[in-house]
Amino acid sequence: MADPKMTPHTQTVLRVLMGQDAGGERRSAVLTTGLYGLELSKMTDLPNGTLFPLLERLRQAGWVERYWEQDDIAEEEGRPRRRFFRLTRKGAEAAPLALAVATAAAPSSGRTASRPGLVGGHL
Repeated sequence: MADPKMTPHTQTVLRVLMGQDAGGERRSAVLTTGLYGLELSKMTDLPNGTLFPLLERLRQAGWVERYWEQDDIAEEEGRPRRRFFRLTRKGAEAAPLALAVATAAAPSSGRTASRPGLVGGHL
């Protein structure tokens, strides 16, 4: 499958999965263990109906892997198992470049009014 489209939501999810906080610092635990769905939803402010289809597209592109936590951990805590998501090696290599390209291509003056089919909203 082709590389995922770098929408603002995709960029947000990738930054969180890369372990970047607002200052851009990496958190190694996020990179190795990953995050479960509710954590991702809270950290990205994305609803499940947006987040999980996006994660599935990233998984199909080979950028994200998903896995279930071990039964004994969930049983110890008296809750259902959590499904975790983390970057694959391919995702960890491709995401920083894709984010840099998307950031460089973003308009610097904020949003511009545009109409479909017109470059920059102009005839």
